[in-house]
Amino acid sequence: MKILIAERGGYCYGVQRALEMAQEATGAEGPIHTMGPIIHNPGVVRKLAEVGISPVEDPDEVESGTIILRTHGVPPEVISDIEGRGINLVDATCPYVKVAQEKAALLCAKKYQPLILGEHDHPEVVALTAHAGKRAMVLENAGELAQALEKGLIKGKVGVVVQTTQAGENLAELIAMLAPATRELLVYNTMCNATRKCQDEALELAGRSEAVIIIGGRNSANTTRLAQLCRQEQVRAYHVEDVGELRPEWFAGLGTVAITAGASTPPEQMEAAAEWLRKLQP
Repeated sequence: MKILIAERGGYCYGVQRALEMAQEATGAEGPIHTMGPIIHNPGVVRKLAEVGISPVEDPDEVESGTIILRTHGVPPEVISDIEGRGINLVDATCPYVKVAQEKAALLCAKKYQPLILGEHDHPEVVALTAHAGKRAMVLENAGELAQALEKGLIKGKVGVVVQTTQAGENLAELIAMLAPATRELLVYNTMCNATRKCQDEALELAGRSEAVIIIGGRNSANTTRLAQLCRQEQVRAYHVEDVGELRPEWFAGLGTVAITAGASTPPEQMEAAAEWLRKLQP
């Protein structure tokens, strides 16, 4: 069996940076918490809990110590609340997510109707919506945009920002529908470049393989999107959180298998999957 391992899979810059900031925070006095899971990888979150860094969903649960903001960002009022109560704040928001937040706020300030291309309940999108103001609208796909246009909910000056882990074709489809339907359209392509390159590589590997293993949290948007893209190439795509979920029968008789991973996945998990595959061979 030939095994192909993605060069761009695993931790992205924003995730690596956040984990380093969490490690540095372990020397702080008092309890240490993250605002929600710092990244979307259950295994990594469990390891952080083992060294005393546990997630909370509500900052009011914390009375003292340190709160580390998740890579996905939080609404501005959450930051104000934490700082107002004198709790030490470590902002581990991904810098690319920060840019998207700034662009969302800029659209609001310039009186554009902000449209956010992203998943409704994803933490990054929740934070983006808060930065974009009361007129902001989240659109998850072209179908939702078509409904909004039909109902006359989108009009005048329209601006777009994008969840950083979106796929490029989703943005292209959105623009193609919006351009003829709006008086003025301003688009900030806030997709993360590392995400795009990882997606491109996954597609290339899928085209050369009979099956693809995609490793990452099931709550990870970028990992889920990698699996979706691979399935579009008509190959078997197995999204697993760790090597323990792999099954020998999935790969029986296959000649080439590729391995990639989401941005919140420790890169060594790809090599662990490769070693697991090697042991299947006689």
